[in-house]
Amino acid sequence: MTRYFAFCQGDVLLTAEGNIPFGIQPPVPLKSWNHVTTLHQEGDEVQVIRLDQPVTGRDDLQMMGLRKTFQVLSAEDYRLAGKCAELLYWDQQTRYCGVCGSPLKWQTDISKQCPECGKEWWPSLAVAIIVRITRGDEILLVHARNFRGNFYGLVAGFVETGETLEQAVCREVWEETHLHIRNLRYFGSQPWPFPCGLMVGFTADYAEGEIQLQKEELGGGGWFRRDNMPQIPDKASIARRLIDDWQEKG
Repeated sequence: MTRYFAFCQGDVLLTAEGNIPFGIQPPVPLKSWNHVTTLHQEGDEVQVIRLDQPVTGRDDLQMMGLRKTFQVLSAEDYRLAGKCAELLYWDQQTRYCGVCGSPLKWQTDISKQCPECGKEWWPSLAVAIIVRITRGDEILLVHARNFRGNFYGLVAGFVETGETLEQAVCREVWEETHLHIRNLRYFGSQPWPFPCGLMVGFTADYAEGEIQLQKEELGGGGWFRRDNMPQIPDKASIARRLIDDWQEKG
């Protein structure tokens, strides 16, 4: 049996019950250009598909935003759906060789090669850090201007060329809040397929400084206690895992 991870403009195709379609044949008619690549996951075949238009008018199928599928898919299927979405995005961004300009061809499940100059191309990740900073029984929460909604999250930012992860954390904290931190510790990581990132989470303690928010990126922020928390990110994000972990220790 083959599993079909089919997408249209950020929405993934699910069965009416909220599962990934599988079977001998695709759940909807496909053209040759709809099939992008085939993955092999622990003996199973996974087809990655780009649909020309969303599937409508079917009682047995539904379209759902990728991030929303966190609520209905298993953790493994959600992770795999994210990987497929990243491959679709990467496929659209790498049609031609950056060395000689020739059209690229798929070489493996997750790589392409230029048939003219032989250059190999692999998906690249945008690595970002995110850090939970605490001061006694308070947590630092900020509202980024690019957030979709009114929730408050954690200080985060992309790692720059030539930086370690730890240096990126300290730089982002200083740039966004003018605070110094100590006791920096690794917490965990999370693929973030919006469109192709890797979030690396840390925890840290407040050391010194007064909050001075970077107005270009942050619309608000401050110290919060467990009994006066604002709206926080949903459970699909590592930000929520970091915040929940702190709340559970209170």
